[in-house]
Amino acid sequence: MTDYLAAAMAMLGPAQNRYADPAAWDKLHAEVGIRLPTDYQTLVDAYAPIQLNGHLYLHHPATERWNLGQDIRDTVRAWSEVSWDGLDPEEDPRLLFGLTELSFGTRDGLWPIAGTGRGETIFLVVANATAPWLLTEDGEGGWARYDMSFAEWLYRYLMGEDMAGPNTSAFYPGPVQLRRLPMTADERPEPWSGPDRGM
Repeated sequence: MTDYLAAAMAMLGPAQNRYADPAAWDKLHAEVGIRLPTDYQTLVDAYAPIQLNGHLYLHHPATERWNLGQDIRDTVRAWSEVSWDGLDPEEDPRLLFGLTELSFGTRDGLWPIAGTGRGETIFLVVANATAPWLLTEDGEGGWARYDMSFAEWLYRYLMGEDMAGPNTSAFYPGPVQLRRLPMTADERPEPWSGPDRGM
């Protein structure tokens, strides 16, 4: 069986752990009332705040800029203002995925944990499941469910699979392109490449 956390990190290169801080995670978990998965925390600590392959953004709970807690709160607020009444049954995520309600940032709701510059949002679903799973929205009202860990989702995303629904792949041959996000107004994004993947 594939160790997806190790496989994803092998594509991204050595862990940076620039902002790793268990206290920041404890504070975030206390604020949101859930625990984010360990593999997700490991990847965020290792690389975030970061942009991967020009699209996927990961934020970190210990930084002032690109702060994960603030991003979750802002995204929850925005999605909570959307009216879900009158949706076509084929587009209603409640009916598609057996959700009793569609709420964001609640114990039984969806938790935004990553997003892309293409408008896609990756949500963690932790309630009523033996294991957390991911729900993605493609930025155009299309939803897809992924019964897997975040590490597996990220690995498959980096391999170029459709990970936000049909026709959403973002495959780039060669090494993964990483871009450290600026932490002050004067800094510029700092790009580098992961190890050669033989692709």
